[in-house]
Amino acid sequence: MTDDTLKGYRESIDNIDAALVFLLAERFKVTQAVGRHKAQSGLPPADPGREAAQIGRLRELARSANLDPDFSEKFLRFIIDEVIRHHERERAEG
Repeated sequence: MTDDTLKGYRESIDNIDAALVFLLAERFKVTQAVGRHKAQSGLPPADPGREAAQIGRLRELARSANLDPDFSEKFLRFIIDEVIRHHERERAEG
């Protein structure tokens, strides 16, 4: 590639993508511990009130960061759905 500007942008994108992967891995470590705790405590896998509050909070953060709030909600909903799936599995496995 001879376009150094494009190469620099792509290197930054690659670094950001790597950071996102590590952040998601850390987040899922914690949410899996939450799932184990919920299963042991007899709590339901999902908490719709907390989910709604988190989505509202992150929509506001997205607005302040000039990021499309709808996109941020879709992204967070994807993560929440995966977390709930893990919590349901944890509860089923007992």
